[in-house]
Amino acid sequence: MKNRLLIAIFSMLIFWGNNNISAQVTDVYKQQRQQWLKKAAEAKPPLIKQIKKPISLVKAVKDSSAYQGWKTVKAGDINQFYRSSFKQNNVMIVDFGEHFTGTFSCTFDTLGNISDAPVRFKLTFAEMPAELGEPFDPYHGGLSRAWLQDEIVTLPYAPYTVTIPRRLAFRYVKIELLAASSYFDVCVSDINMEATSCVQESKLSLAPDTDPLIKEINRVGLSTLKECMQTVYEDGPKRDMRLWIGDLYLEALANAYSYQNNALTKRCLYLLAGLAKPSGILSSNISEVPTPRAQNSVTLDYCLLYNVVLHEYLKTSGDKETAEDLWPVAVNQLLLAQEYLNNEGLYDTAKQPQYWLVFDWKDNFDRHASIQGLMTFAFNETYQLAKLLGKESEVKELPRLINKMKKASRKYLYDKKQGVFVSGQDKQISYLSQAWMALSETLSPKECAKALQTAIQNPEACYPGSPYGYHYVIEALIKCGLGETARDMMIYYWGGMVKKGADTFWEVYDPNDDCRSPYNSHLINSYCHAWSCTPVYFINKYPDIFQK
Repeated sequence: MKNRLLIAIFSMLIFWGNNNISAQVTDVYKQQRQQWLKKAAEAKPPLIKQIKKPISLVKAVKDSSAYQGWKTVKAGDINQFYRSSFKQNNVMIVDFGEHFTGTFSCTFDTLGNISDAPVRFKLTFAEMPAELGEPFDPYHGGLSRAWLQDEIVTLPYAPYTVTIPRRLAFRYVKIELLAASSYFDVCVSDINMEATSCVQESKLSLAPDTDPLIKEINRVGLSTLKECMQTVYEDGPKRDMRLWIGDLYLEALANAYSYQNNALTKRCLYLLAGLAKPSGILSSNISEVPTPRAQNSVTLDYCLLYNVVLHEYLKTSGDKETAEDLWPVAVNQLLLAQEYLNNEGLYDTAKQPQYWLVFDWKDNFDRHASIQGLMTFAFNETYQLAKLLGKESEVKELPRLINKMKKASRKYLYDKKQGVFVSGQDKQISYLSQAWMALSETLSPKECAKALQTAIQNPEACYPGSPYGYHYVIEALIKCGLGETARDMMIYYWGGMVKKGADTFWEVYDPNDDCRSPYNSHLINSYCHAWSCTPVYFINKYPDIFQK
């Protein structure tokens, strides 16, 4: 009773208000915070920098059969571009051949007479052909227009080298002449892209007879992960350029089976801990520049996934010192979650928490069954972490609570007649409800396999709207012994992106809607996004399924 009262008081303090929480709650990490941030700084990886050059001249062509209605076609050799007259052709597009993240510089020069007036250009940096073909304005997206990668530069004279101040992520650059003197002509004489990442080559390779499409999915996944591995695991190098806990989890899994940079995972774990709220609860994401700082938001599913990341990090690296150091953070996330269970161990949807649940980009997706499953899964992962650290006595009630939650899930969320878990008032059947219940081991593997298959075969079931959601479905399929189905789903989903021209995997992909965007504009979507990199993890961890 005493423990339950303490938990209730603790949680009330947490949710009196995010904006005023610092003033109302003692900083539970006061003694550790600076040391954690110091350890995060010490683990900061050096960036590997490489100079990249464009490889060809292209043009954007409207094509209804192409992804989002646009494709690029070669328009000339790159040597034809350099020193070409912008007065004869005031719009030119260069193609770097693959996606890069870094700093862009361009040198403009004169043709003929010396410059006698300023010259103005517009530069548009694009991950996808649609960003070249469709105008950015008028912009009606739900995120800041400033995320779109276009710049107007004015040259006071020529020759002149322009370096764009902000870091960029792109494959294509469109250069448009906006204004120039009639007295002289202008051209581009050089372009440099200083590409950055903290990793270079994967330490694992695939079996020689691996299916060519699987090989290509793995290659694109590695490129995606590499671009997002900067001085933290970023969610997307074009947008938002932040460390989110959910992306961290999936990137760390993929990294463990490719680049194996454990120091980056360690840095991110310490940064999140060092920037946690005074109450002990983790913020959903942090930004690094100008100085590391947390965004004022909490997501319960991400808070709990931090514990899973810490457990996976310990198993991968053997770094028990870090896991013990950050164990109090994991305990505090448990305290947050437990308050949202009712007396029977079921997540209480009647409460109105001051956080949101991520899970997937899908408008009609009901999250009740999924959060119940994720909480059960994360509680078990935390208990396994405690066992590795010899701290079972600190969470000795967890096994009983986990069993209680599973019993509640079977009683209230499982439809025995249909053989599936349902969610919400409308008793929605979704892929993710089955996936999270399978990962939580709420039913036997055989029963969970049936639930997954039933949902997948139901045309009315809610399917995932993002690679993040599909990751957990594939993980669940493998856990339930449905390896062939998992392989088929990867080929269908990530293979579908490859077939539609992906250089890196996308934040949002719906095979039935090429222009799907949670932000009301597909132009603002991120087309190199961390949570889509996990085919690398599956392909390399389960060679018997994916490399045969």
